[in-house]
Amino acid sequence: MRQAPLYSRSRRAPAGASSVAPETPVAADASPAATPAVAPSRWRGWFGRHERLLWGFSGAVLVLGGVAGWQAINPAARALTQADIDAAVRHSLEKEPLPSAYAKAYEIIAPSVVRVVGTDGDEPDRAKAEATPDAKRAKPGPLPKAAKPVPGDRKKQTASDSPEPGEPHLSTSTGSGVVIIDNGTILTNLHVVQGSKKLRVTFADGFESDATVVGVEPEHDLAVLRAKSIPDDLQAATMRSASDLRAGDQVIAVGYPFGIGPSVSGGVISGLKRDFRSPQGQRLLNNLIQFDAAANPGNSGGPLVTMDGSVVGIVTAILNPTEHRTFIGIGFAVPIDSAANAAGMPPF
Repeated sequence: MRQAPLYSRSRRAPAGASSVAPETPVAADASPAATPAVAPSRWRGWFGRHERLLWGFSGAVLVLGGVAGWQAINPAARALTQADIDAAVRHSLEKEPLPSAYAKAYEIIAPSVVRVVGTDGDEPDRAKAEATPDAKRAKPGPLPKAAKPVPGDRKKQTASDSPEPGEPHLSTSTGSGVVIIDNGTILTNLHVVQGSKKLRVTFADGFESDATVVGVEPEHDLAVLRAKSIPDDLQAATMRSASDLRAGDQVIAVGYPFGIGPSVSGGVISGLKRDFRSPQGQRLLNNLIQFDAAANPGNSGGPLVTMDGSVVGIVTAILNPTEHRTFIGIGFAVPIDSAANAAGMPPF
């Protein structure tokens, strides 16, 4: 049996061998160049089978590289903390402080507050009214010796002064009021206008008009006035029931104390459902709001206002056991619920 020839891996022929190489059998389907091209063909085939995967991988690498480069150029902002927010708020408040709650409430109610001047003559004297708010009508009488006029230095007569010889007597009083209907309906105290033959009101923009009494409610010391003419764009106050008031709630009193104004003072509700009898004992008022915002003669008839700018009461009296009639920390207001009834408005 014939054996297949054995081949040496050495390229050199063994010693003594013939220079003629024996004939080597070749497979029928083999080609001389097939053996050296095996490895490159495998890589080409692998790349061909995974071409899409390679392109996707290359794109992802490029995107990640771009993102990394952008972040290197533009580093991410630091996350805000509560300390950062607090510091920004403090800076804003220091630069532009917010108005107080009192100031906001006054800004809302100011266009609706009026000055009310009453006189028992034909022509009210504004200087006299400003000097003697809520004054009692003076009666003619002899001039006290200590108050005799000095030639060349005649003082102006006020409601608390007696008339000088040869001068007509004119008594005036000044109080406050608040517009409750934009047709010129004004709410004030009855004692501000009682006994006056002529009434004149001055609105917030300086516009003046005569006024008449169209309604009274003596049990609550309230009077309703109607101005004969009104300014353009007259603004009525917003009224709010006093039923939800609590002791400690902040309020402001707005009016013309001693004819000076409009003036605003701030305080709190001191109590509810209080009773008060006038110093003369002529009238007992009940279900009043007690407050400690400063009020003086001339504030009568003005609004008592909450911090949202709503009217909850009409300032009507102050308590002072002395004869000075000045504020010592206790003021009273009629709840707006009663005042609305006096104006013929539906209750809250």
